[in-house]
Amino acid sequence: MSDYAVLRGASYTLAYTPDMVIHDGATQVTERIVNPDGEYLKELPKHLRSFEDVVRYAPNQAYIGNIDNEQLKAIEFPWYDKPTDITDRTGKYGEIMPEDEFYGLMQICDTFDLVELEAGFAASVKEKLAAHGMFSDEQVAVMDKNAEFTEESLKAVVEDGGCGLYLDGKLVGAVKKAHDVDVNLSAHVMLENISSKATSVLSLLHLIRVTGIDPAEVDYVIDCAEEACGDMNQRGGGNFAKAAAEIAGLVNATGSDTRGFCAGPAHALLNAASLVKAGTFKNVVVTAGGCTAKLGMNGKSHVEKGIPVLEDCLAGFSVLISEDNGTDPVIRTDIVGRHKVGTGSAPQNVIGSLVTDPLDAAGLRITDVDKFAPEMQNPDITKPAGAGDVPESNYKMIAALGVKRGDLEKKDLATFIVDHGMKGWAPTQGHIPSGVPFMGPCRDLMLEGKIERAMVIGKGSLFLGRMTNLFDGVSFVIEANKGQSSGGGSGVSEEEVKGLIASALKDFAAGLLAE
Repeated sequence: MSDYAVLRGASYTLAYTPDMVIHDGATQVTERIVNPDGEYLKELPKHLRSFEDVVRYAPNQAYIGNIDNEQLKAIEFPWYDKPTDITDRTGKYGEIMPEDEFYGLMQICDTFDLVELEAGFAASVKEKLAAHGMFSDEQVAVMDKNAEFTEESLKAVVEDGGCGLYLDGKLVGAVKKAHDVDVNLSAHVMLENISSKATSVLSLLHLIRVTGIDPAEVDYVIDCAEEACGDMNQRGGGNFAKAAAEIAGLVNATGSDTRGFCAGPAHALLNAASLVKAGTFKNVVVTAGGCTAKLGMNGKSHVEKGIPVLEDCLAGFSVLISEDNGTDPVIRTDIVGRHKVGTGSAPQNVIGSLVTDPLDAAGLRITDVDKFAPEMQNPDITKPAGAGDVPESNYKMIAALGVKRGDLEKKDLATFIVDHGMKGWAPTQGHIPSGVPFMGPCRDLMLEGKIERAMVIGKGSLFLGRMTNLFDGVSFVIEANKGQSSGGGSGVSEEEVKGLIASALKDFAAGLLAE
């Protein structure tokens, strides 16, 4: 049997950007156009959290790995009014970066001098990023070019079509347009794209920290965010993957982008695992940055209900897929669910195509999967907006199918949801919640021997692009490594294998003679 690719590690990061909620989130941008004097925009600033609140927020600490799902589950819901005692912005998987440092990171990631920062602000940020420990002296020195920028010069950039960068309501920076007439290179689009690139870079740097991999060993990078970069001649034809790899120092990597709305990460991970299994590359990284449009996406509902605006962070993640080493969990590319063109949009058909069909083909029951990781949205965000508890809804559908198939009894429905499900903890950044937040915890649980098998489920709404009315989705199974690999660092040489075969044949011959 050919070796499968393994899940070698994952990183997760958040960039706290409350001022970007006000100025760059799609809900707020639209509101300023259609209802600029409305109550929502007046009330919004009163509902923004502090950085300390964001750090102590339980789902955020779960995202960066300082608490696990069982600990999150033990906290009484809702969570927004029950801060943890954790004040550490850095976790096992990544970090929560404050807004001022993130603006500095945006400038580090800007290779066309489109980001300008006010001189005094830039100096303070340079000092913080120099102490951060993940950025080179050369990268931090980029902030020296801001010496001539004043608040007045930044205002001129904004008046010329640029986008302001604000801190506590004060203008501290600006993103310039990259072309006079090309809307694909407008300041708004450039801000979106640089933000996505920067959050991806932050996650890549933490992935290097988490896994200990030499950056030069990464062969290929796949970006699966929801943004697209390009110009008027190829507006989505660009390459976030290679752009982020350059800043992160992955000098031997090439790469490309994979898009699929919320299902993009699952598609990208399957591509990565297949490339490694085929022997095309040894180490492939799947990465994605955050989406500024999703900031404050459900803000109106949160403000109406008198709770904090919880979509105040840009999220990122990176996952390392490598050759089988006999230890890390394997990605079973032979147990793959697909929402096919003919599947349809009925929930039962969708779940059937993604969950039961691939399990049936592999001779497995629903109860043979220890944990399912579908859309892991944080219910603190979605329930006040009327969308309910998304993970719980998915688990109920999976359990119902299990009862219908005879995999479990009706009386076991509630127990199944508890045992095989999880509480959602991921920010609603579109692609970010779609199964991928569990990759890091899944690896840990399997290495600890606590679970044997998991299924990651990514679903996407292709109809949003107005090209088709179809949904989309793919799924795959991750299993604990049995250590039976014959390559990729298993420690068994070809000579030893030949010796084992020869010994087995000798024993077999002796047995025949004895008969």
